[in-house]
Amino acid sequence: MSFWTNKKVVVTGGTGFLGHHLLRAFKAAEVTNFTGLSSRDYDLTREDQVIKMFEELEPGIIFHLAGLVGGILVNRDRPADFFYRNLMMGTLVLHHAAKFGVKKFIAAGAGCGYPEFAPMPLKESDLWSGLPQKESAPYSLAKRLLTIQAAAYQKEFGITAIVCIPGNIYGEYDNFNFNDSHVVPALVRKFVEATNENKPTVEVWGTGKPTRDYIYAGDAAAGMLRAAEVYSGAHVVNLSSGQETSVLGLCALLKELTGFKGQLLLNSERPDGQMRRFFDVSKAKQDLNFSAGTSLQTGLRKTIEWYKQNVNSPDLRK
Repeated sequence: MSFWTNKKVVVTGGTGFLGHHLLRAFKAAEVTNFTGLSSRDYDLTREDQVIKMFEELEPGIIFHLAGLVGGILVNRDRPADFFYRNLMMGTLVLHHAAKFGVKKFIAAGAGCGYPEFAPMPLKESDLWSGLPQKESAPYSLAKRLLTIQAAAYQKEFGITAIVCIPGNIYGEYDNFNFNDSHVVPALVRKFVEATNENKPTVEVWGTGKPTRDYIYAGDAAAGMLRAAEVYSGAHVVNLSSGQETSVLGLCALLKELTGFKGQLLLNSERPDGQMRRFFDVSKAKQDLNFSAGTSLQTGLRKTIEWYKQNVNSPDLRK
C-alpha cells in the first residue's frame, strides 16, 4: 500500500509555478486525493479564511506553497508587502494546521534566507548564523521564521512540520514578467526575443559574476514529495543541485540553446544581489535519498520550449 493511500492532501499555491509541478509529481506518484488552491479560493492572510479552508477541506497533509514572490527589484520596492503577506500566510496556515490535527505540513522556504556571509556551500545548520542579503531580507526573514514556528509547533502539538529550502527554482509555468521575474525566466525571455528579432545584444543585469544554485521545478517538487513520505518531526532540508553556476555561465547555456548570435551587454548599474549562493545537499541525499536529476541544460531546454509554445497565451504574465 502506498504512503499516499487514504491521505487527503491540500496544496496552497497549487495553481502557481511550483504548484503546477507538485501536482504533476502527485499524478506520477499516484496521489489521487488532492486539492490545489489559488488565492481566489481563500485569502490566507486572513485568519477567518484560513479557518474556513481547514473546516471545508479537512486535509491530513498540507503543502504550503502560497506566497508573494519576485525578483530583486520588486523585493526592494515593496518590502512591507513581501514581509507581511508571507509572514501571515505561513504563520496562520501552520498554526491552524496544528489546531485542526493535520499530520504533516510541508512548506517551501527561501534560499535567499541564508545569511549573506554564511560559508559556502550553505548548510542547514547555518541558517540562523546571520542576516540575509538586505534587498530580500523582509521576504526571506518572513519565510525563515517558519523554521522556528515548525520546531515550536512540533514540540507542543506533535505536528510534523518540514521546511524545504530550494535553490533558484526554474522551469515551465514560471513568471516571465520583466518587472518581477527571477533571473532564469527573465533571461529566457530576453534570449528568445533577441533571437527571434535578430537583436545584436542581450542586456544582463549586474556584472554577470554572481553565482546561484539552480534546480528544475520538477525536481524540487519531487524532493518535497519525498520529504513528506520520509520525515516525521520538525526538519529543515535543502533541495537543490549543489552546483554553483555564474550568471555568465547561465547566459552561455542560454545562448547555445536559443541560437542567439549577438553579444551580452552587462548593465553594472543594476544590482547583482548576493555574490555567491549554492547549497550543501548532503542532508537530502542521506535522509531522503534525493538528488536533483535534471541537468541545468536539460531543464533550460524544457523551459525555453515551454515559453516558446505559450508566449502568446493569455495566462502567461507579460
